[in-house]
Parts: sequence; C-alpha cells; structure tokens
Amino acid sequence: MEFLFLWEMMRKRFYYLIEIQYLGFRYHGWQKQPEVNTIQRMLERTLKYVLDDGVKFKTLSVGRTDAMVSARQSYVELFVDTISLDLEEFFPLLNINLPPDIRALSIKETTKDFNIIQHPKVKEYQYLFAVGDKFHPFCAPFMVNIQEELNIPLMQQAAKLFEGAHDYWSYAHRSNEKTITEGVITHCSLEINEQYKANFFPEKTYILTVKGAGFKRNQIRLMMGVLFDLGKGEIDLDFVKRTLQPQEYRIKLEHIAQASGLFLNKVTFQ
Repeated sequence: MEFLFLWEMMRKRFYYLIEIQYLGFRYHGWQKQPEVNTIQRMLERTLKYVLDDGVKFKTLSVGRTDAMVSARQSYVELFVDTISLDLEEFFPLLNINLPPDIRALSIKETTKDFNIIQHPKVKEYQYLFAVGDKFHPFCAPFMVNIQEELNIPLMQQAAKLFEGAHDYWSYAHRSNEKTITEGVITHCSLEINEQYKANFFPEKTYILTVKGAGFKRNQIRLMMGVLFDLGKGEIDLDFVKRTLQPQEYRIKLEHIAQASGLFLNKVTFQ
C-alpha cells in the first residue's frame, strides 16, 4: 500500500484539449459501448495505436451525442500518464489514423485546473430538415425529410417561445425527481438554410439553431418534434406554451425527432 501511495505521488499526468468534428451517421453516439461502434471507441482505438505501447490515457468529452448525431465542433480532454506529447509529431499522426468521418481540428496542452465538464461554456446545436418530395439519398446523413406540408411561419413563431429561462420538464427525456429541468436558452430560431449547400440538397431546406449553456437528454430533438407536430397541424401554439409551464401542465412529450438532422455546431468556452 505504501508503494502504491508513493507511485501515485510520483506519477505525472499531462492534460490536452483536442478539438474534433465528426459525421455521426454510422456511429452509436459518443460514449463507448460494448460491441458497437462509437466515436469514443474509435478515438481511443486510434490513440492507443498512435501512443507508445503501455502509455496509459483516458478521454472525457464536452458532451455525449446520441446515435447518428454529428458535430462540426466538439472537444475532448485527453489525460496522458507519465509522458509529455510532442504535439507537432503527435497531431498529424492522430489525424492520419483516425477514420475518414472523424477529424481532429486542433490540440493544445492544458492543466489539471481545467475541467471540460464544469468549465462555463455555450453550446450551439443545429437541426437540418427539408420539406416535400423524398430527397436524394445522399442527404440522409445530414438532414431529415418531412414529406407532409409544414406551416413554417407558425413553427418560427413557436421556436422563439423556447428562448429565456424555463422549466423544460416536458423536454427532458426519462427524467426523474433528481433531474434539474430548469435552464436558459439564449437563442432559438428557425430559418431557411443558407449555411450548408450541396448539389444534391433540395432547393430549399430549413435549419433550427439553438444556443444555451446545457441541454437535457433529447431536449433539442423533443423541441424539434413539437415544432414538426405544430407545423403539421397536430397541435396548436397554446399547446407549445403549456409545455413550458410544467407547474400547471404536466405534459410528457413522446415525439423525438430523428437524430440524423441534429449536430453540435459550436462549443464556446467562456
């Protein structure tokens, strides 16, 4: 026991922040799981290959994306025991060996005082969708196809209701009595998509943009599901307002919009 204590005291750990992006369409989310491919599993497999044999490390993500959800910008904290990395050598090797649908954008050294989970930050999520005839199959990893007509102006009006401080109890999937459902959304808008273009995209597509410090499980997809239901005429605007008043109306939402249209667009550390 004394030897183990001394070893822990002598062990040196190095800390790094890796900026990454990935297409989540073929993955079962971020978190490592047995017998399925995940972003964390592929990243750690690559790290194990690139690092010297026997080097101990672990990773911690800024957030856990669900199956098929992508990220244009996310972050991973890398903890490496014993050895300091030569970043000019390590970074290109990491990218060369990552699968083509995962890319490292940058890496920098941090300290033990930085905590990727607790550090104040703003996350921006976006959700892409198209309305009308079935779209080109190449669109499937990036957006969702709604073939019914949607009342877009009404959906735009409802999106603004999510802004501000609210109790998002209705939008917290599988919450329990310990789940903190209050939160603040600083921006929520639904617009014609002018940001992402491809020659196989439909002529007109739409994008929901949501910003906040943090979100509940499936919150964005539940919000999108409500907006889709509203656009189809299955619910009205008053229903959306009631979902944001859980002290008076205990409405548990069930329509979780498809994951493939959602991606983590940006993470800004404060």
